Amino acid sequence: MKYPVNQHQDYHAHIYFDEQTRDFSFELRERIQNELGFAVGNFHQKLVGPHLRWSFAIEFKQEQFDLLIPWLDNARAELSVLVHAVTDDDYKDHTDYAYWLGSEVELNLTRL
Repeated sequence: MKYPVNQHQDYHAHIYFDEQTRDFSFELRERIQNELGFAVGNFHQKLVGPHLRWSFAIEFKQEQFDLLIPWLDNARAELSVLVHAVTDDDYKDHTDYAYWLGSEVELNLTRL
């Protein structure tokens, strides 16, 4: 597993959770929005896109990478986080340009 590297202009981070970690994840989402001022996506308690677990996303830029990634790695507890570039190639974004904080989670790449 490779640690995230800041080499692209735009990024997403997807934080995965389940029924047991839902409350913690919701609080984490609120902290990201209120303490750091990042835009966060919907709190999906269903499968969305290639994600095979419940999740919420953060959109961020290269300039914000060095603030968010260490903070998120420290704050996530045992949650898995997919960090990936946002380019014109969704497949590469979720494979070649993908990094993990915590355990890697399977994705449905056929949906890309």
